[in-house]
Amino acid sequence: MQNFELRRDRFEIFNSFENPLINLSFALEVPDFRPWCKAQKLPPFHVFLYCVLQAIQRIDNFMYRILDGQVIRIDSVFASYTVLNGDNNLNFARFDMSDDLGEFVARSLRAKAEAEAARQLINTGREQSPLDQRRHLHVTCMPWLRMTAIEHPVYRHQTADIPSLAWGRFSEAKDGMMTVPFAVQAHHGFVDGYHIHLLGQAVAQRLRELTGQ
Repeated sequence: MQNFELRRDRFEIFNSFENPLINLSFALEVPDFRPWCKAQKLPPFHVFLYCVLQAIQRIDNFMYRILDGQVIRIDSVFASYTVLNGDNNLNFARFDMSDDLGEFVARSLRAKAEAEAARQLINTGREQSPLDQRRHLHVTCMPWLRMTAIEHPVYRHQTADIPSLAWGRFSEAKDGMMTVPFAVQAHHGFVDGYHIHLLGQAVAQRLRELTGQ
């Protein structure tokens, strides 16, 4: 929490706002990892999710939360994201993170199948402890759209401490690179535009490490 103390005064200012959220959308440039996924027989969405979640855990600012009125730093996040069920209604997939990519993808596919099969809304977090509820990220993907902006629903802006991430349709490859429409919403008391830039860099770096590009 030493790093947080260096920005506590910024947190206190933004936390007094009715809406303390920062929301940025941008074209994230990353290595085209899809040929590598095809060779490894791994689905690109789940590989990208793996890299995003690993990257976010490398940046303190995305790990701060508010619990019982106090700022804490969580140690890890749940892997979760939205899916469409058989009725084309929103549902939530959730599973425990794994540093092993193969195990991560296997868990993700099982969670996806469970959420797709459920007609009722599952994995809302209501059954979890207050601390585990803080370990969430809100993740959604809209692969049909070249997304340019998004505004996420917020229950109460002033206490919205959980980051929301979204991405859209992958671009065609050019010179071994691709772009992803990417959006980050977070509490400005914790996260500045610079930290969102760092997250984009960390995602690209994690993909390079994984694929050897």
